[in-house]
Amino acid sequence: MKPGPIVAMVLLVLLGMWLVWARPGVHSDLDVRPGAFVQDIRVGASKGLVEVLNEAPGGTSSEAGSEAVPGAGALPGAGTLPGGASFRVLLNGHASPEMTREEFERAFGPAVTTQLLERRDNAVFRLLNITGWASLAWVALGLGGQIVFSCRFLIQWIVSEKQRQSVIPTAFWWISLLGGVCLFTYFVWRRDLVGVLGQSTGIVIYARNLRLISKQKRREARKRATDVGDETP
Repeated sequence: MKPGPIVAMVLLVLLGMWLVWARPGVHSDLDVRPGAFVQDIRVGASKGLVEVLNEAPGGTSSEAGSEAVPGAGALPGAGTLPGGASFRVLLNGHASPEMTREEFERAFGPAVTTQLLERRDNAVFRLLNITGWASLAWVALGLGGQIVFSCRFLIQWIVSEKQRQSVIPTAFWWISLLGGVCLFTYFVWRRDLVGVLGQSTGIVIYARNLRLISKQKRREARKRATDVGDETP
């Protein structure tokens, strides 16, 4: 096998991962205060940020000079904020009035407030676009399904190279069905309509091909049995 296709696959995967990680220009229209810690939020169809600024005594930010991007810094836990923290919600280019911790907690609850005050931006969560470790099980299902789904082309490629012609082995359809079911389940969890539509149609096609292959094998078996019977004196 020539190394060119494999190198191209690896480069394309790395490019996709970089694009997911970089997310260029997502919040370029939001006016984040210098030194603030921010977290992504989604309200309806709009995406924005929750901004937390830890004010040190004297009204200066204890993180002044840090870059105002998601994960630029982290705030200490509750009870250790020297000057208290102020909160803002940045959405659609507009910023809400500043809120104290008590005001923000009344609006969003203590669990969300504590999470914002104590949590650093998690590189794994950011790359996988999840909010908790429990979601890793679903990501593992989707990743496993994608790996299985991709292996079908590897198998088809190897078989075709061996026979020096394009061949689709039965294993191709079984692997497609297994990977498709895993991905369909993952996309349902993600509520990704595009993925659900793509996999739902594919699953039916894979199952239908396996059914046709099974019928063809039975027909061939009956034909062989009939031919043997005709040759018997």
